[in-house]
Amino acid sequence: MSSVGGARLGQPGTQVDLGSGAPVLPKGLTARSWIVSDAESGEVLAAHNAHWRLPPASTMKMLFADTVLPKFPSTEKHKVVPSDLAGMGVGSSMVGIKEGESYTVHDLWLGVFLRSGNDAVHVLSAMNDGVGNTVKEMNEHAEELQALDTHVVTPDGYDAPKQVSSAYDLSLFARSGLQKKDFREYCSTVRAQFPGETKKAKKGKNAGKPVRGSFEIQNTNRLLSGDYDTPVYQGIAGVKNGNTTNAGATFTGVAERNGRVLLVTVMHPEKAEHNEVYKEAAKLLDWGFKASGKAKPVGALVAPRSAQPSARPEASGQAGGAAGDASAKPVASDAARGGSGGMGVALAIAGGVLVLLAAATFLVNRRWPLPDLVRRRTRP
Repeated sequence: MSSVGGARLGQPGTQVDLGSGAPVLPKGLTARSWIVSDAESGEVLAAHNAHWRLPPASTMKMLFADTVLPKFPSTEKHKVVPSDLAGMGVGSSMVGIKEGESYTVHDLWLGVFLRSGNDAVHVLSAMNDGVGNTVKEMNEHAEELQALDTHVVTPDGYDAPKQVSSAYDLSLFARSGLQKKDFREYCSTVRAQFPGETKKAKKGKNAGKPVRGSFEIQNTNRLLSGDYDTPVYQGIAGVKNGNTTNAGATFTGVAERNGRVLLVTVMHPEKAEHNEVYKEAAKLLDWGFKASGKAKPVGALVAPRSAQPSARPEASGQAGGAAGDASAKPVASDAARGGSGGMGVALAIAGGVLVLLAAATFLVNRRWPLPDLVRRRTRP
């Protein structure tokens, strides 16, 4: 396995370093791979086969969103043509997009995040010069994020030969996406109205006239929306779930509690109980909140290549190799080593020399601006 983020993360099995007072890991974990990390500092609190390459199912949509979401304003409208919906896998999850109808980009992203709609992914891909171009850009963005376990074949995560990711990479996608306001809002939305099909009204004052109604869609992330055997998780704020025959159940979630923001990714629990992936994710989040500040980090979520501290000449005293040294191993951000963060982008400094800010600029404010609706709904 890869050792991006630290040597221990490249080792098979469970990696954890319990400090004084840290609780033991929860019992009954059956996932083939999982990871718990601090979303702000990037510190990995514990992991199990973190870099094991596995089929990701619809959690791949996080990378799709992080790649494509910035390209179109939410108010832009698109009229769907038959070619937009071509090539979807048999049995794909759908939000219910109809040919000949127009949808806003905002509608389409709600379809992606709430219903995991492959039809919405394909329409947005068509707007982005096609599925082939979108897959190419997703692979390029994965490399920029140092998600080197990932190979994209389909933008929606539908099972395909050689399509893989890892718990580590899925956490990188979530961490990058959550720095975008629209991404945070979409992935934290519990339910919304989605445009329906235009039909002639049968009665009332609009009888005989074309009328377009709407229908409710609900987020399939059960830690966010709840289920009969899975309560809404306190502090949950997204991110994305998936399930296919080949991948099994996959899930990446972010939650905030008592000023800490944690990420968890769980891939393919072997226990076949209903909602097992959410139950194991909740156990790991509970453990992570209790272990924060006690368990010693076993690795780190690295920053994007463009935010590496080694790219800054004056950062020679910090960890990392030369910016242009292809043999230099990826290193953790300053924030991942415990420094303060900043959610921004690398800045060009005038004077003819381009200087990239250190990886500490990858996260901005000490507290992430999670949506107010999430703070209100999940407050104890």
